[in-house]
Amino acid sequence: QVQLVESGGGLVQPGGSLRLSCAASGTIKSIWTMRWYRQAPGKQRELVAGITSGGSTNYSPSVKDRFTISRDNAKNTVYLQMNSLKPEDTAVYYCNADIMVVTAYNAYWGQGTQVTVSS
Repeated sequence: QVQLVESGGGLVQPGGSLRLSCAASGTIKSIWTMRWYRQAPGKQRELVAGITSGGSTNYSPSVKDRFTISRDNAKNTVYLQMNSLKPEDTAVYYCNADIMVVTAYNAYWGQGTQVTVSS
């Protein structure tokens, strides 16, 4: 069984920073792409950033130059460094990963962590 566990969310003032972590555990053969999504109240879940096992990254235009995604393959962990946070960044942030347990990659989700940007 595979689990993704996020941490690092919280309340921060506009202009502040937070660092989210997501650790994958269980019987894991390989992890391909790891991603961060977010969902604000009343809105659809949107992709924030993604990173492949080789380190290639992509970002939503709304967070590019403010957020940085990284990963530690040895620890099966992905990070999201969020700087210059804005009230519109307020959302539940979810970790997503393509994980091979036996012979094929399947998508797994974490439970989410709340990020609130407010003065």
